[in-house]
This record gives sequence, C-alpha cells and structure tokens, in this order.
Amino acid sequence: MGYFDGNTVTAFWNYAQHFAMSDNNWTDTFGPSTPGMLEVVAAQTNGVQPVIGTSSSIADGQGGLTLTGDTDPGNDVCSSATSTMLMGGKNIGDLLNAEHISWGSFMGGFDLTLKNANGTTGCARSTFSSNVNGTIVDYVPHHAFFQYHKSTANPSHARPSSVRAIGHTHDLNGKVDPANHNYDLEDFYAAVKAGNFPAVSYIKMPAFRDGHAGNSDPLDEQVGNVELINFLQKQPEWRETAVIITYDDSDGWYDHQYVAPKNASYDPTADQVNGPGLCGLGASKQPAPKGLEGQPVNGRCGPGTRVPLIVVSPYARTNYVSHTYTTQASVVRFIEDNWLRGQRLGGGAFDATTGSIMDLFDFDHDHSHDLRADALFLDPTSGTVITSPPDEHHHH
Repeated sequence: MGYFDGNTVTAFWNYAQHFAMSDNNWTDTFGPSTPGMLEVVAAQTNGVQPVIGTSSSIADGQGGLTLTGDTDPGNDVCSSATSTMLMGGKNIGDLLNAEHISWGSFMGGFDLTLKNANGTTGCARSTFSSNVNGTIVDYVPHHAFFQYHKSTANPSHARPSSVRAIGHTHDLNGKVDPANHNYDLEDFYAAVKAGNFPAVSYIKMPAFRDGHAGNSDPLDEQVGNVELINFLQKQPEWRETAVIITYDDSDGWYDHQYVAPKNASYDPTADQVNGPGLCGLGASKQPAPKGLEGQPVNGRCGPGTRVPLIVVSPYARTNYVSHTYTTQASVVRFIEDNWLRGQRLGGGAFDATTGSIMDLFDFDHDHSHDLRADALFLDPTSGTVITSPPDEHHHH
C-alpha cells in the first residue's frame, strides 16, 4: 500500500493549504481513463459508436453501447489499428461553440510536427523519466478529450493557421481553422504569451507527467503542474483565472473511501457492486440513469473512486475543504454555470444531476489589488514555496 503526504506531493499540499480542495469528489463511474475523460467534457459515456473492431463497452439494454473501459478515438492518426470508437451526443465544446466562446484542448505530444530532444517525432514523440526509469510516449489517444465527438475532433492533428487563431473556430480570414480547437500543450503557452488566452482550456500533460501509475510519478506530475501554474500566475489575466486540478480516474492511487451507488446499472455480468448483476438497489427501487435516447441504460454504475479536486485561483477560498458531493461532470457544470447561463448538455448527461464546485470560490472577495497578492509560486522540483516568481524553467 502506498502512502503520499505533503512530504511527497509537496506542491499539491501547498496549493490545497493556500487555495481550496474537495474531500468529496468522485469519478462519475467505475472504470479507467477514457470513461472519466469523457465525463469531464461530456458528462456521458452512453452512445458508443464502434469504428474499428470492438470497444471496451457493454450493451446498454436499449440496443446501444455504454463505454466502460479504454478505447482509442476513431480516425485519430495516432490511434490503435484494431479498436477505435466515436461517441454520440454533445460535449461542452459544442455548447461553447454555439455561444462563440473561445476554448481549446491542449495535450502534450499532440503536435506531430515537433521533434523532441531525443529525436522522436510524430505519434512516437517520447520523453525519458528518471523517476519511472523509462521512456514514455507523450500523446495517449485514449486520453484525448475532444477527439471522440466528430464535431470537436482534429483526427489528423492539423496545426492551427496562426497563434491568433488558437481557441477559435474560424481563423482571421473567416475560414474554418484546421485545428478545430485541438492543440499541443506548447500552443497553450504560445497563445497566452501572445495575449490570446482562451476562455476555457482543457490541459493534459505529456504522459510522463500525467500522474498515471506506471508511466508517471507524483514528482514528474508536480513539475508539469507547477510550471504551468507559476506561468499563469505571472500573467495579467491571472486575476480572472481559475485552475481546476482533477483526474480522469484513480489510476491505482485510490483511497479507502466508498459511497453507495447514486447511478445504478444492472448488467448481469459487468455489475457486481451490490451482488450479482447489481449496482444499486434494484431496477424497481433505483432505476438506471437515462442514456442519450432518453431510456434507462446500463453501464453507468457510479460514483466510482474518490479523486482529488483542487481549485487554484485568486477567487478560491483560502485553506478551504469543500464537503459538497461533486464528480468529474461538475467541471462541465461549472463551465455551463459560469459562461453559458446554466445550459445543460441534455441526453442524460450527469451535468444536470451532479453537485456544484461553486462553494470552493469566494467571488465577493475584493481582487482589485496587486495580482501577485493571490499568487503562490512554488519550486517545480521540490514543490516548496518560493518568494518571487521563478525564471522560466519551461523550454518554450
């Protein structure tokens, strides 16, 4: 059994003490990365559309499929050649597009034209980590937030037409931008430096820094997060920025907490939480949640494991622990409540039923003073507090 505290994950410990965290935040369903990653953008895992081979899904009991495991996104040039799928329904990107609000997905390794220090390029870009003593491929297709919905996908990893176009559906000439809101982590740094900071950004570190047991490590994860947050805290936009740190699944770093199922499922093989074929109290007492087509569907048993959620922001409460029940879909709900007047995705998505993270914030606090006053600069390697902003460790 592993044990991690402030001596090991020092940066997160310091962020939690200075800002706000939850002790009641969960994955929406049991399962690994792809279902959790879909929850944080679409709040829905029902509606699987197989593209190549079979997906890690189960029959939903209504003639459709619900995703329960990892499967690569269909048509992504870096995806598996034997098993891929797409998703029906909508995600938060669709709602933001409809309101012409800038947004982007920024993933380590996404730009296939770059060459890493070790000479790797394309889908094989990789980085050596001494902490895990291995060379890890940067881009993981089954972690790619928006590649599963055709409306928000960039399957060829096409590059944006310019730095100014990042975050936008159309380029400066009014043409549809080829990147379609999907970019590399490097593009986030470039856009912010150029004064083109998207309203909403989903950021995924290269795999060696993503905190996943086996291919990453809490110390590598710390470096990526601290470099990013130090950078953001030095920007003029910091006074109106919030960083939400959370996870697509427990990755094996799970803890002892358990909560009884709030979303039921009754697949005879897959569901075993409350007995054979049972996740919940039984279909008559606790019906399964509705899927994309409005009928109760199997495969969405949850919540699963408890996972961290930390908010780093000038608006975050100080040294605050929220006890409100929240899930990955609460991130979707926050974006909807803050930018979209409380719109919801519909189609049985969990954004309509999950809790709100709003109590981690204090929006009444006066933030008109020096933007650095609400900043916390940390050493990326040790995670300890430093008094002045560091030099750019990042290689951009």
